[in-house]
Amino acid sequence: MDELQRLIWEGENDTVDFKQRITKPEKIARTLVSFANTRGGVILVGVKDNGYVCGVDPEEEKHTLQLAADFYCDPPVQVQYEEVDQEDRVVLKVVIPESKNKPHFAKLSEDDWRGYVRVKDTSVQTSRMVNKTLAQAPETFETLPLNRHEEAVLEYLRLHPRITLRQFMKMANLSERRAYSTLVKLVIHGYLLLHDKEKEDFYTLV
Repeated sequence: MDELQRLIWEGENDTVDFKQRITKPEKIARTLVSFANTRGGVILVGVKDNGYVCGVDPEEEKHTLQLAADFYCDPPVQVQYEEVDQEDRVVLKVVIPESKNKPHFAKLSEDDWRGYVRVKDTSVQTSRMVNKTLAQAPETFETLPLNRHEEAVLEYLRLHPRITLRQFMKMANLSERRAYSTLVKLVIHGYLLLHDKEKEDFYTLV
């Protein structure tokens, strides 16, 4: 199995996204920004959500992607392209490295710029607090020094299946703002997963 087939087989996740086509620069800018703000990622253009390879005209797609990266992302996001032949069709593999210049913002409309991070297979809009956390983060997520509150969450989750914001506030004796900032930082840095489909959000170990 080659690398492209492996990526398609594994499906969309926190570092891989499928796009059939790139039609709107303002829309793809959110995905570019979310990867740059988190751990980097790959967009496979010419692949449907279900993994079917439909192929694209790579030059056309590159034009829209570069427009998004240069003018709809602030600061601009670095992107690398690779054309991969698959069953007589071309898939454009777009690699977005993790940025050393976080946070990046995507342009939604005139004078409306918003930050995004990658959580599972979705680009999630960030709060002002998360943007501040990103700006203060080390250049890469591999070298994150953990403080005692962050260590305490991880220790708790090694013994328990999940934790909610309220449980963590009580356990660490932190304000809601401080506790939320800590949990979000651990999600962004790849230590925790956020589960937000339930009645109350909760967090688990990755």
